[in-house]
Amino acid sequence: MNDPIADLLTRIRNALLARHEKTLVPASKAKLEIARILKDEGYIQDYVHHEEGPQGSISIILKYDKEGTPAITKIERASRPGLRLYVGKDEIPKVLNGLGVAILSTSTGVMAGRTAEEKGVGGEVLCTVY
Repeated sequence: MNDPIADLLTRIRNALLARHEKTLVPASKAKLEIARILKDEGYIQDYVHHEEGPQGSISIILKYDKEGTPAITKIERASRPGLRLYVGKDEIPKVLNGLGVAILSTSTGVMAGRTAEEKGVGGEVLCTVY
C-alpha cells in the first residue's frame, strides 16, 4: 500500500456510505492521531486501538444524527505521495470558512489546523474534513 492515510480516509468514506456503525483499519501512529483529532473535533464518536498482531488495528465508531445523516459530509486527502502540499503558518487553509477542519502533520506532531495556527507552525496538509 503506497498511501496508508488515503486508505484510512477511503475506509471511513465507504463505511459512511454503507451506513456502518464502525470500521476497522490497520493501525499506525499517524492514523491514531488522525482518529484522535476526528474525535476531538466531533466527527466520530470514538476510536479503539487494538494491539493484537504485529501492527494492530483501530476500530473507528462513526457518528450519525437522529435522522441517520453522517457527521462527516466530506473527507478528502489534500497532500498525496505524488504531490505533497506544504503550507506555512500563515497559509493554513480554512475549510468551509472555519466550519470544517484541516489536519496537518507538523514538526511538533499531527494536529488540527486551528491548533497549528495557535502554535504558529505550518506543515503538510494531510486531509480536510467537513
